[in-house]
This record gives sequence, C-alpha cells and structure tokens, in this order.
Amino acid sequence: MSNRRKSAEATLTVVPATPMQPLKKPVIIAPPQNTTASLHQTVTLECMATGNPKPIVSWSRLDQKPIDVFNTRVLGNGNLVISDVKVQHAGVYVCRATTPGTRNFTVAMASVAVLAPPSFVERPESLTRPRAGTARFVCQAEGIPMPKISWLKNGRKIHSNGRIKMYNSKLVINQIIPEDDAVYQCMAENSHGSILSRARLIVIMSEDRPSAPRHLRAETVSSSAIILSWERPLYNSEKVIAYSVHYMKAEGLNNEEYQVVIGNDTNHYIIDDLDPASNYTFYIVAYMPMGASQMSDHVTQSTLEDVPLRAPEISLTSRSPTDVLISWLPIPSKFRRGKIILYRLSFRMSTESSVQVLELPGTTHEYFLEGLKPDSVYLVRIAASTKVGWGESSVWTSHQTPKASSIRAPRSPELRLDPLNCTTIAVRWQQDPEDTATIQGYKLYYKEEGQQESGPILLDVKDFDYNIGGLGKCVMNRN
Repeated sequence: MSNRRKSAEATLTVVPATPMQPLKKPVIIAPPQNTTASLHQTVTLECMATGNPKPIVSWSRLDQKPIDVFNTRVLGNGNLVISDVKVQHAGVYVCRATTPGTRNFTVAMASVAVLAPPSFVERPESLTRPRAGTARFVCQAEGIPMPKISWLKNGRKIHSNGRIKMYNSKLVINQIIPEDDAVYQCMAENSHGSILSRARLIVIMSEDRPSAPRHLRAETVSSSAIILSWERPLYNSEKVIAYSVHYMKAEGLNNEEYQVVIGNDTNHYIIDDLDPASNYTFYIVAYMPMGASQMSDHVTQSTLEDVPLRAPEISLTSRSPTDVLISWLPIPSKFRRGKIILYRLSFRMSTESSVQVLELPGTTHEYFLEGLKPDSVYLVRIAASTKVGWGESSVWTSHQTPKASSIRAPRSPELRLDPLNCTTIAVRWQQDPEDTATIQGYKLYYKEEGQQESGPILLDVKDFDYNIGGLGKCVMNRN
C-alpha cells in the first residue's frame, strides 16, 4: 500500500433539477427592413428570432435566384451582410426562422433596391439620308432609377414638332431638310449621373424630285381599318418607284409614327391594325431612286367603336353581415374599344338559380348591395357596354357575407402604387379614419395581368407600405 496516494477531498453538491422550458414557436423579433443602396456600398439586413429551442435563421431570395456567396455572408445570430453591392443584388430577401428538427418556421421579407448610374445598351449610329427622307436614331440606356433619354442637336436640346418626334428611346426626323445635317447627341441621365453618345446625320441633296401625292382621302372601314386613296404626283410621276404611307395617333404626345412602303402601281391602301375609337393622322410620300417627294397633305380620320374586349376586374367586400360592396377599376384603354356607357351587374345566391340584374351608368365604379343574408355565399359578375353593344361578362366571383355574430369587418384600405424600378413596386395604403372596426393585420395579394395570384403576404397592423420586387425582367424596346 506504500505505493498509493490519496487525492485531495472534493465536495459534491446536489441541486434540484431546473424545470424544462416550454416549447415556443419561432418568432422574428427584429425583421429586415427595406433598403436602398448605391453601387459598391455595404447593406446589412437584420433578422433576430426567438423560440425554444433556439431557431435556426436562414436566408433566400423570393425570386428563387441563388444568393451571391462571394459578396454575402451571415453574421451573428442571422444578420445578412452584402458587401460591394451590385445591380444583381437587388431583389426581395426572405429571412426564415426554423425550429431545429421540425417544420415549424416563420418568415420576414425585405427588398433591396440598388441605385446605378446610366450605361448605354445601344448607341445611336450615324446615318446618310436623302432630302425629304426619314432618319431614325435609336438610343437605349439602363440604370436605377431608369435613366431619362433626351436628345441634342449640335449641343442644343431638341423639342418635338411636326417633323421631329421623340418617343421611347428613338429620335425620328421626317421630311429631312438640309438644315437637319448635324451632329445628334443622346443624353441618358438619372439621379446618379449622365452620359452622352453622338451620331451624325448626312443629308444627300437631289433637285429632280417628284411633287407630293395629291388629294389624299381617308374612309373608315371598321373599328380597326381605314382605307386611304390618293392621286399620283403632278410632276415627275413617271420616276416614282414606291410610296410610303405614314400614320400615327392624333391625340397625345410623342406618339409613335408607323410607316408602310408599297409599290408604285397602286393609289390606295387599307391599314387594318388600328385601335378602335381612335383618331389617326395620315400622309403619303412618293419615292424615286435619288430621293423623295414632299409630304402630301395630312388627313385625320377616326375608327369606329367596338364592343369591349374584356370585362372589368371586380372586388367584393362586406362592411356588415348583410351587405356587399362591389367595386371595379376602369377597363384599360386598349381593351375598352370605345366609351363605356353602361355596366351590367348580375348577382345571385350560390344556392339559388334566379339572377338579379342591374344596369349602371358608365361613370359608376362601385355599387353597394344591402339587405342580404348573413353567412351566405353570393356570386357576382359584370359586363360593360359601348354604344356598339355589350362585351363578354366576367366569370362569377364568389363572396361570403360575415356571420351575424361576427365582429364588423373593416373597410378596404385605399391603395397607392409607385414604381421604384423596372422590377419593384412600392405599395402604400391608408385606412379610412372614420372606420372604427378593429384591425389585427393585413394580407397583401398581387398578380401580373393574366397570371395566377401571389400571396398572401402577412403584414402587421402597424405596416402601411411594402415593396414587391422580382416582378420580371427589365425590357428594352428595340423597334
């Protein structure tokens, strides 16, 4: 026993067991906030969550695109840090807090808008054109906010007039004269900078030109077609090799002018791709190998109205168990095809076959149904009419009135939409100050026209704005 030694004495204390903490679903207590940043800045999206056990915080993008792993990292308990911000970092980011080993989770979202100076996608090219011809310069630029395009001639700003038109990203010079021979500059600018690109127009002179086509007349054929007729030029008509028909909408600013080239063996032409109930202005130019004539006299003619191409989209809400407020937006002009003079509302209970019909003036955009049965499903549809006739009715839309014992439903908020860029829209709303109903939160739904509805996005009662991002790609017109 001489080779054994005892250690020092130690004390063991036994304490009562700590009661187990109850399980708690994850709750995000510090959600991310919508952020706007300039290029190369650093953005931090906060996301703190509590729960028992402690939730796991993860991040993704609403548009399903992968998050940039080279410039993005997660710090601390879940904050997402994006360094050296670029345009591709813009979008809606989703913070997800998940209870470990379960499918219990909650999410919070925030949008990141990235501001960028203009850059050219397409620069204008130098042109050589004959006198009385047409020159078209195209200039495309991108940036956030979307750059505004303006044009300069020899350093001075250009303003639209009868011959010179600016629309979208194009500069169009009709019936070119010698004074149009110049240097033209495209300037793209937004709040973060401006850039210039230039091109030259060279005008070729020719004196031996035909005179203008004569006695241009226009006659309406239908809601989408107008026939033009004219007489050949009085001088040098034998040298004419072609005619060009020019037309554009008469109302509005910076309307796009369309041109159709036809042979010299005709003196009439039908334009059949026009919008109903619209005024158009037309003129004709005769062409020879070395140049073009002056413009003919201009004529203006209207297409006929037609029945609406679609019905309005309706919204149904109840303010009490015995009423339904039916509201609808005006039909977009391209589907209206004339002046709406009447709306026809049809409604019935889902359990009954008899339909009640109301006709309302075309200036009406809502109707209040009263004296309905509580806790009942009603079906509603709408049709619109021009003086030509009725368009197709909308599909039946269902709505269930609240139960008689229900708490009174709040009125629908007033929405306002503001585009932030070509993929993000800011949604803002305001509650009726006279509405005394208790509001516990908001549900936001949205959809692209003709697509399925997205949502709901659950929002707090204190929220009065939300940015919806990832709404598609920026589209540049290249006509």
